[in-house]
Amino acid sequence: MTDPRPAYGAAELGDFMPGGAMAPAPDERVDVTGLSIAALSDLFAAMGEPAFRAKQLYKWIYVRGARDFAEMTDLSKTLRAKLEDGFRVGRPGVSAHQRSTDGTEKWLFRYADGNEAETVFIPDDERGTLCVSSQVGCSLTCSFCHTGTQRLVRNLTPGDIVGQFMKARDDLGDWERSDAGRRLTNIVFMGMGEPLYNTDNVIAALRLLGDGNGLGMGRRRITLSTSGVVPELRRIGEALAPQLAISLHAVTDELRNELVPINRKYPIAELMRAVRDYPTLKNAQRVTWEYVMLDGVNDSDADARALVRLIEGIPSKINLIPFNPWPGSAYERSSDERIRRFSRIIMDAGYASPVRTPRGQDILAACGQLKSESQRVGKRERLAMEAMRQEKEAAAGL
Repeated sequence: MTDPRPAYGAAELGDFMPGGAMAPAPDERVDVTGLSIAALSDLFAAMGEPAFRAKQLYKWIYVRGARDFAEMTDLSKTLRAKLEDGFRVGRPGVSAHQRSTDGTEKWLFRYADGNEAETVFIPDDERGTLCVSSQVGCSLTCSFCHTGTQRLVRNLTPGDIVGQFMKARDDLGDWERSDAGRRLTNIVFMGMGEPLYNTDNVIAALRLLGDGNGLGMGRRRITLSTSGVVPELRRIGEALAPQLAISLHAVTDELRNELVPINRKYPIAELMRAVRDYPTLKNAQRVTWEYVMLDGVNDSDADARALVRLIEGIPSKINLIPFNPWPGSAYERSSDERIRRFSRIIMDAGYASPVRTPRGQDILAACGQLKSESQRVGKRERLAMEAMRQEKEAAAGL
């Protein structure tokens, strides 16, 4: 039988673990996590099993969160043994799991090829949001973003992406809870990478995440953030149309070319046309504009008024993001008073303009701070980050 998942050889994993211990032999069984009902049906057909078995397995994986075929009691013992021999229900490994003082949690997930990506859970009063990654690293090199300092290593597969969600549910104990009691209620594709440079795999993951017969998140609970890959924006809108967030950060091409270099390929006017054509706007669903507040760079009253003109006629919410500094960054965070003034101009024009409260700064889990190792953030960098934060608070009299 052909393995439908990407293969990673032992040489890619390395022969030894840190400290000189022998690395465990790679599990070469087919990982069914991330496979659709159609793919599972094909697997069972190749085994000579009836098609309804695929629906049974699909429910065990995506509704009940089962990890062990032995749990799947509506399958015969013979079939369970056959599945155990050739397949597994995988999860990414966990290289690190950190908890912030504000309740935010961050996982550094490790995949079969040894590469890593970060995922963040942000609990709130009425919702719990999981910020998932779509790539290991990023190719966009946005100048204010820590992730952009890490080269792109590879795209994440549908199983890699969905696995982040499923492992988070494992650790949060959500499989045992009713829908109303679950801690994880929303997903945002705002982690490492540009989702629309990995569109095929993201679409496959979105279909699994949003399937009412499986993971059941629903399109309104899933938001995809993009820096503006215009052709792929049109494509994902036609395919699935998740909630849309645009990383804008500037109102002129000159400045956005510097902050978000993809703007050189897809300038603001072209991006705005694609957003205005996005399918959900016909139902008056709002686009979220993400705007990081950089002191003296993009935070003037004139910038706020230009932003209002730019989005005129588009149902919109503007998320103002206080810049989260990281060691080596060239920017400073706008003052609280400047952010309030900017927000007031936008709200007076009739748009919601919440200021995002930074979360998980002490574990480098805030917006723009994610970076893996494939390039792991070490203790020295975290301490430098904390020292910078304390210095700014002392200067502000906090």
